Amino acid sequence: MELSGVIAYLVSLAIMAGIYAVFSLGLNIQWGYTGLFNIGIAGFFCIGAYTSALVTTPKPTGVYANYVHQLFGLNMPFVVGMLAAALMCGIVAYLIGIPTLRLGEDYLAIATLGIAETFRLVFNNEPWLANGPRGLMGLPQPLQNIIDPANYNYVYLVIVVLIMAGVYILIETGIRSPWGRVLRAIREDEISAAMSGKDIFHFKMQSLVFGSMVMGLAGALYAHYTKAISPNVFTPLYGTFVIWVMLMAGGSGNNKGAILGAYVIWGIWIGTKFATDLLPYTLKARAPYIRFLLIGVLLEIILLYRPQGLLGEEKRISKWVED
Repeated sequence: MELSGVIAYLVSLAIMAGIYAVFSLGLNIQWGYTGLFNIGIAGFFCIGAYTSALVTTPKPTGVYANYVHQLFGLNMPFVVGMLAAALMCGIVAYLIGIPTLRLGEDYLAIATLGIAETFRLVFNNEPWLANGPRGLMGLPQPLQNIIDPANYNYVYLVIVVLIMAGVYILIETGIRSPWGRVLRAIREDEISAAMSGKDIFHFKMQSLVFGSMVMGLAGALYAHYTKAISPNVFTPLYGTFVIWVMLMAGGSGNNKGAILGAYVIWGIWIGTKFATDLLPYTLKARAPYIRFLLIGVLLEIILLYRPQGLLGEEKRISKWVED
């Protein structure tokens, strides 16, 4: 393979890893700092991607003109699509949190898992909404009209890195404030935090909504990078399980670890593709399942021998710089 091809491949890998790093940062707010057990990340992935796609694409014409409701097809800019994706995910998270956050954490897990599959099936079975199982194609990309297509991935990598860095700084600022210390107190001992006068429900709700909005941004980034989405992308294995592995590998409760874990696990995930390409022809049909098996084995090894992850949790977060 020529050097230019290798560089282009590495840029593509870095873009996808950066998008997953944003997902991992959103999960870190919920699980790493607050202890909220969200196993429905794929649902917010789906909502963010479809919301941005429907907001930024023009109304379809011709044979496809009957599949999008008149409320959609707004042909808005990329930034508006991103904001709409974050807002919609925040609204859904708020609605989920109202009946579940006053109960045990198992209820949140059940609710998020159910809502993830519900949204995926709605988009799959309601062709009037977003073209059903065929999905949406030809999604617009920012600055696509002024950038040479051969060099566009470099520009999109810069966009992904800037958004990832912005999300990182925003989360770090919040976590190193009194608000963030309350979240950690809730994670460690809800009763003690409540006895200190903290409103547990409202802080949990803020964490759930904030983390879900970050996931919505990541979903929108994915949609505009691939330029095509369909319901089969947002399965629990692809949209939830891998992201959990990334956070656990990097270090739950550490934003740098969340980003590092995303790049390491995505690199391994891509590496397993090359490994499964070497399988005999009779086993190639099972290659995707073997890849998930390998990632699952990796997660078990991490939990057994490095449960704190590559970087581990930051014990001191009140200051940006250590004395």
